[in-house]
Amino acid sequence: MKFSEIWLRSWVDTKLSSHELAHALTMAGLEVETLESVAPPFSDVVVAEVLEVTRHPNADRLNLCQVNVGDGMPLSIVCGAPNVAVGIKVPCARIGAILPDGLVIKRAKVRGVDSFGMLCSGTELGLAGENQGLWLLPDDSPVGMKLRDYMELDDTLFTLKLTPNRSDCLSIAGVAREVAAITGGTLNTIQAHHVHPTLIEVMAIQVSVPEVCPLYCGRVIRDINAMAVTPLWMNHRLERGGVRSVNAVVDITNYVMLELGQPIHAFDRDKIIGEVVVRYARVGEELTLLNGQNIIPQNDMVVTSDDVKLLALAGIMGGAESGVGDATHNVFLESAFFAPDAIIGKARKLNIATDSSYRFERGVDFCATGTALERATQLLLEICGGQAGPISEVRKNLPARDPITLRLERVNRVLGTRLDSIEVVAILRRLQLKAERQNDNLLVTPPSYRFDLLLEVDLIEEIARVIGYDNIPAQPLRTAARMVSHTEVRRPVSRLRNAMVARDYQETISYAFVDAETELNLCANTTPVTLKNPLSNHLAVMRSSLLGGLVGALRVNLVRKQSRVRLFEVGACFFGGNYAQREQFAGLCCGTQLSEQWGEVTRNVDFYDVKADVEALFPSTAQLSFVASPHPASHPGRSAQVWAHGRAVGWIGELHPKWLQQYDISQAVVWFEVEMDALVSVDLPCANEIYKSLPVRRDLAVVVDEDTTAQSLLDAMRDSGAPHVTELALFDLYRGKGVENGKKSLAFRVLLQDTEKTLIDSEIELSIAHLTAVLQKHGAQLRI
Repeated sequence: MKFSEIWLRSWVDTKLSSHELAHALTMAGLEVETLESVAPPFSDVVVAEVLEVTRHPNADRLNLCQVNVGDGMPLSIVCGAPNVAVGIKVPCARIGAILPDGLVIKRAKVRGVDSFGMLCSGTELGLAGENQGLWLLPDDSPVGMKLRDYMELDDTLFTLKLTPNRSDCLSIAGVAREVAAITGGTLNTIQAHHVHPTLIEVMAIQVSVPEVCPLYCGRVIRDINAMAVTPLWMNHRLERGGVRSVNAVVDITNYVMLELGQPIHAFDRDKIIGEVVVRYARVGEELTLLNGQNIIPQNDMVVTSDDVKLLALAGIMGGAESGVGDATHNVFLESAFFAPDAIIGKARKLNIATDSSYRFERGVDFCATGTALERATQLLLEICGGQAGPISEVRKNLPARDPITLRLERVNRVLGTRLDSIEVVAILRRLQLKAERQNDNLLVTPPSYRFDLLLEVDLIEEIARVIGYDNIPAQPLRTAARMVSHTEVRRPVSRLRNAMVARDYQETISYAFVDAETELNLCANTTPVTLKNPLSNHLAVMRSSLLGGLVGALRVNLVRKQSRVRLFEVGACFFGGNYAQREQFAGLCCGTQLSEQWGEVTRNVDFYDVKADVEALFPSTAQLSFVASPHPASHPGRSAQVWAHGRAVGWIGELHPKWLQQYDISQAVVWFEVEMDALVSVDLPCANEIYKSLPVRRDLAVVVDEDTTAQSLLDAMRDSGAPHVTELALFDLYRGKGVENGKKSLAFRVLLQDTEKTLIDSEIELSIAHLTAVLQKHGAQLRI
């Protein structure tokens, strides 16, 4: 939000300087992002009129001008500007004037002719404009008046960085209300008078969607002069508000929007056939907007139409066919209230950004709709002439502002103050909030323009803003100190993060929103949780997996020539149906297993490297296993489901080649994702007696079918309850000479131990025989 300080001070009286005012606004929650002068410093430059122009006697490209600067004695000034002419009014720097670049104007002799000043271009004064000639001022500019005063150049441009909830401050009136409340200054009344109609013509209006447009006002104005010149003061305020001048009619509607916050639109009355209708768009309808863009509105977009065609995309932009031009003589002014939910996101879908949609998305004051129309009519009649008809209005159920109960005790407890009810009521009145006493509480009704005031805490925040956050007394914290207990059956997430960092991973944080195509590709999710108002088309659905964000981060790193990438992320994932939400832990590796160094053979990371990382994350009591299973994101033969605590808790695999190709990744990528709950849940620890005897090792080598997994044999042996067995592990896999085709040899290490005694051979053989029998039941043959 940009605005002129002079314009603001015409609305509210305050004795604060520019910088004091900026500080007060910032401390009240309206951050002043920039504060800059409208013009650089210069002095003694006045409005002048060129009375006579003759050729310089000694130079072909110079002219000798007689210039009236308002003091009765014309000045003789040599000028080389190509656009100098008799009768024009231009800035003139008199002798003694100091220009922005430090140049001091003196009496000079130019090619033998005395020159008593300098006629200036906009560039020479440090103002916008081309350096192609003199700055031509309006014909009615007062000769002799200081240029800084005439053009209001001693002005300061404020730029506010507003939060989305403060749409009430998207106007001079709104900011003035805030300044009056914060500083105690006097707020001037809105300068909008009821316009007495001089026409009887009434435009027929039909609102088919009252839930979207509960208030629509309009009036016909005939016999206007669309070629009228926009007043200089209005041009200044528009320009300093970031709005370019178009023509007098459009400038007036934009001015009222900046002044009161209510978007106004002007239609060419002669282009409207029949009645004006507010409705949803229909299939196949097309509209060419004022910016020349051709659109096909979706059926959830609100439009304004007549009996034949679309007139405007409601609340966003008007149509080119019904727009106001130089040949326009009759207009229909529209002022309406559109519900924020009906406008929000629609402009973004069409790649449009307008001041109107920006305000309607955040909410405009529905009580100012009629006032804004009267103000626009008043200005239009003053500047363009014409005759106004009566206001046509369609009013349905406007949003209700429910009263909020405010407890004085709660105010003082939250703010650490000692305010009494009289002080609180006075503050609320400064904010134009109606407060009624209700026993020991206050019943506060927010005004129509404050859509952000919904809860008691919102009112407390308003009180804090008026007091000033820097004026709230500092109170030392007083609370009972107690130890924060941690349950033994859950590990802190920080331990998992540290474990991944120790294994050379880096944490990444990505949006919880992903592209619908990515969600379908990597998760086969055909029913994702979709967003009604996405940040962009590429962030349209909620993620059900962290993999999409990790792949995106990987691509960014690869583009930046990072050949070895190891990433992990912790975050929430979202699932349709009952809209479940679950914390997930995921990781991804690409490139070499280890950084380059002379003592290690360079090789790329593989499935088993990442499997080891996953195993390191789980507690030892998790009963971890990996079961081969297909996943839409993974290579068909290099994918497994992670099981822990007796249930499936995640996935591990190598990214499918087709996704590598689609996402332009040239190396193999191994990824994993598991539920956070499975990682942090641990069984209660219990102490085991230290073994006093030496362990006994036996190796079991068996031949099995190629499709028999080592994990299935390990699980079978562990579940068999063989006595004295403390550890089982696979240590060798062999295919080749001595082993039939379609078979493979697996070798298991078996450790046996007893807490009380050294095992004898018979006990050892009994345990080994038990394990051998289990293996044979699963089709394994001892290899001798």
